[in-house]
Amino acid sequence: MSDTLTFEALAVPLRALRLLTEDFGHLPAPYAQVSPIYPNQLELSLHDGLNNFEAWREALGITPDAVNYGEQSGGRTRVLSLATDYAGAELHLIAYADIPDLAPAERRGP
Repeated sequence: MSDTLTFEALAVPLRALRLLTEDFGHLPAPYAQVSPIYPNQLELSLHDGLNNFEAWREALGITPDAVNYGEQSGGRTRVLSLATDYAGAELHLIAYADIPDLAPAERRGP
């Protein structure tokens, strides 16, 4: 990146964050990230389970089939994610949740 990006260049995702605060201030607070690397993107991440992700998804009017599912950390963490346009910004909503350890009998199988 040869040119320095100005703070004003982040106006679109910051405006989207302001609108989300006004419209959905009652929802669980996510970790919010805006970066000059992706100046049109707003990332909201939730690290306390999947229920809060579902509350945000429903509030944004996103259908369940638009949600991506994955696992990380050797299958110990579930990850739900979606991307949508919100107020001109590319909004990424991500949630992380621990996958419970299996009981010894469940690990053995049949």
